[in-house]
Formats: sequence, structure tokens, C-alpha cells
Amino acid sequence: MTTLPASLVFCALDTDDLSIAQNWAKEIGPVTGALKLGMEFYNRFGPAGVEAVREACPEAAMFIDLKFHDIPNTVAAAVRTVSSNLSPAYLNVHAAGGRTMMQAAKDACSAGTKLLAVTILTSLNDADLAEVGYQDGTAGQVKRMALLTRDSGLDGVVCSAHDIAALRASCGADFELMVPGIRPAGADAGDQKRIMTPVQAITQGATHIVVGRPITQSANPAQAAADIVESLAA
Repeated sequence: MTTLPASLVFCALDTDDLSIAQNWAKEIGPVTGALKLGMEFYNRFGPAGVEAVREACPEAAMFIDLKFHDIPNTVAAAVRTVSSNLSPAYLNVHAAGGRTMMQAAKDACSAGTKLLAVTILTSLNDADLAEVGYQDGTAGQVKRMALLTRDSGLDGVVCSAHDIAALRASCGADFELMVPGIRPAGADAGDQKRIMTPVQAITQGATHIVVGRPITQSANPAQAAADIVESLAA
């Protein structure tokens, strides 16, 4: 199996079963070099669950995907606690929380953790945004939030693959783009409305991609992960 450097592919371990998450980490972590744990997992198992997954694959970089969004003081305290106690490679907040919130979160974040902001969830499209009062559509809103994120001092954003080119042009080459909604060719789109293949996303300039169900729900998760990694190394 080929392992890419710099933890290019984060595998999302979306499950409410700790033993399954640990087994996935053991199988997939050595292949991708990076794992993601989200709200479902964290709300059920807390910091102890994160540590249990880390013990299953200590060498894997960890993205703890909690999307904090609250008043600045509350978000800063949450970011400080998670980053200092668990030392993830990446942690995130919602850009919709605004400049003051993001700056407070960045100031509170431990030096070893990169802080990202969520722009627009990949499950939303233009019609969904119109319903909640965003009139510029996904492209305009994502760009506005990404620029605010950059100007607030954060390391990058979580965004759709279809926003990569625009964000590279507006935010620069060093601004990190963590891209979910990634599906290998032929895979079920599931609940994602703005998707792209791994090769397309990396070719367009994604810093990292997030792949979940196409790996974890396959008959052989380690091989599914290896197939994606090898396609990117080709």
C-alpha cells in the first residue's frame, strides 16, 4: 500500500460505536495517515473516546470536527480545552460566528493545532441558502466567509471542492482548504450535494480531502483507502 506524505486524506470515522472506530483507526490510519472524528462521536465518547482512537493508531494526524459556534468567550474556552488537552492537528469553528469569535478562538488555540472555519456546509445548495436568508448563493457566501476567516488569522477553511479555484484565487496559495464531500468515481453521493472525486479535488488545489463512507462502508476499508491514496499518487 502507498501512504501519501503530509496526511493528505483524512478518513472520517463516523460511528457511535467505539470499538468500530478503533478497528477502523487500526486498519485505515496507517494507510491514510490521518483520521477525522466528528460531533456524533465526540458527544457520545468525549475526550476519552478520542484518546482511545489515537491509541489505536498513534501515528495518524487527527482532525476533531466540532464546528464551534457561540459567543467569543465560550468558543475560545472550548477551543482552548480541546486543543490543549487533545492536541489535534486540526480543529474548527463556524465562520458565521464572525470576526471577533474567530479571533478569540485563534488566540486560544494551542500552537500545535491549526484552526479552520466552516464556510457553508456541503449538504447545502443555493436553494437551501436562500431559505435562511443568504441571497448571494453558495459561491458568493463561501468567498465572503473565507476572506473573513483569513483576515481573522485562521489557518484555512472547510469548503466544498467546487469552491477550491475561487478560494485559491482570493485567499492565496498558503491558505489551507480542507475539503469534504469527496466521493470516488461511481460512489453514492449520499446526503452531499456538492461533491467531487479525490483526484479532481487535489488537482484543483485542495490541501486535504475528507473521505468517510466510501472507505468505512466498503467491504474492505483498508483497501478502499489504499485505492484512493494510490489514485492520488499516480
